[in-house]
Amino acid sequence: MNLYTLALFGEAERGEFCKPYLCDSVAQLLDVFGQPPKSSQGIYYAIQSILYHQHLIFCRVQEEGFSREDYFIGLDFLRQRKDMGHLSAICLPGVGDAAILDAIVPICHLYRSLLITNEADFYDYLTESQGK
Repeated sequence: MNLYTLALFGEAERGEFCKPYLCDSVAQLLDVFGQPPKSSQGIYYAIQSILYHQHLIFCRVQEEGFSREDYFIGLDFLRQRKDMGHLSAICLPGVGDAAILDAIVPICHLYRSLLITNEADFYDYLTESQGK
């Protein structure tokens, strides 16, 4: 039995915005969200997560890294839902925005979760934070 869940924010061609979906199979993920938009990484990370037998909470955002309101609505959901079990990681592909990443830190502490990002997004975060 898998006890680990990954929360992931990403673009998709369909599905409601800002609504968290629990997905446990690639078929379900593709039925609900369709194909990934060009230059989007969210669906690809979601597929990898499912193939590694992780439960997945996928929250569709309008544009990866830029739809601040979508991210904050999803983060509020995670902050309020303490009954989800073990949230092992939160993945925000395309997000280098300091306001969004700073808002996720307390949620990572709440669940004792990892924050998954990539080097380009982390660089964006560092350079934006230094400019303040």
